[in-house]
Amino acid sequence: MRRRITVEEAFITPAILDGWKAVLNGKNVEPGFAAMGKCLLGPAGKPLFDRLLDLGPARIAHMDSVGIDMQVLSLTAPGVQVFDPAQGAKLAADSNDVLAEAVKAYPTRFAGLTAVAPQDPGVAVREIERGAKILGMHGVIINSHTSGEYLDLPKYWPILEAAEALNMPIYLHPREPGPAMVAPFLDYGLYFATWGFSAETGLHAMRLIMSGALDRFPRLRIVLGHLGEGIPYYLPRIDNRYALQVRLGATAKLPKKPSEYFKESFYVTTAGITFLGSLRLCLDELGPERVLLAADYPYEDDGESVRFINDTALTVTERQLICESNAVRVFGLS
Repeated sequence: MRRRITVEEAFITPAILDGWKAVLNGKNVEPGFAAMGKCLLGPAGKPLFDRLLDLGPARIAHMDSVGIDMQVLSLTAPGVQVFDPAQGAKLAADSNDVLAEAVKAYPTRFAGLTAVAPQDPGVAVREIERGAKILGMHGVIINSHTSGEYLDLPKYWPILEAAEALNMPIYLHPREPGPAMVAPFLDYGLYFATWGFSAETGLHAMRLIMSGALDRFPRLRIVLGHLGEGIPYYLPRIDNRYALQVRLGATAKLPKKPSEYFKESFYVTTAGITFLGSLRLCLDELGPERVLLAADYPYEDDGESVRFINDTALTVTERQLICESNAVRVFGLS
């Protein structure tokens, strides 16, 4: 193993943090975002945001201390997807400029994913193109739903088309459930990472599969954190129940089984999961070529992530693929 590359590592800009605060102080705030903001943006969240804001020597020193050679950085959830289209697009572009400067300063330690505002698909496409052709980005970050809407809707397909054409994988990152589904999650903090994040992002991935979008964009690559947001565990049941639903007329028949789309178009990362049983299931179900190392810094203990991947029972080939080779191939890293 030459390097440990982690691929779901977060940052934020001061302008976006200030923008979040303004949205939360306004009217008609999404209930899930309001709950998350109340939790994170108080005094207890300050150490977290200090780490999110840092793209300089302190972050590099921390990476050195835990044994991470490179971070693939992306704008933290919910990113710019809570703003109006014009503000979201401007803040996305500005954050991409900030990230590109950080990568320029530390080219062997950082790589970046392009943030976009799906609220305006046309502008988002142009930003994907700018990220790929000018800023040197290696993919696109989508912080799941945008005002409760998902990328399976045809109005967002230009984003999928651009990502496919430019060979830019989409990292589909969780956020709190959207307005139409969040109500029962608000109790007990279930809107947050314990359950709501995976439920919401797993739904997004399943919508992409079941909508036929991946027939339209067969070379599109999508990355899911947290070992696939639970989907790998359910693939046999998903196929079984899909077949029943087709017979009952509850869903249209696709050219392939849902599991085939998942295994052909999706990659998963270890972000936030340091349990061999879960990792082994994904390796066996998807193959080691589709599992990448991630730490989910600064939300998770990246030192624990490194210790786990160093010490757990893997073959030499599996460890090399997870820690470096898959990231180099999927994200086009040098």
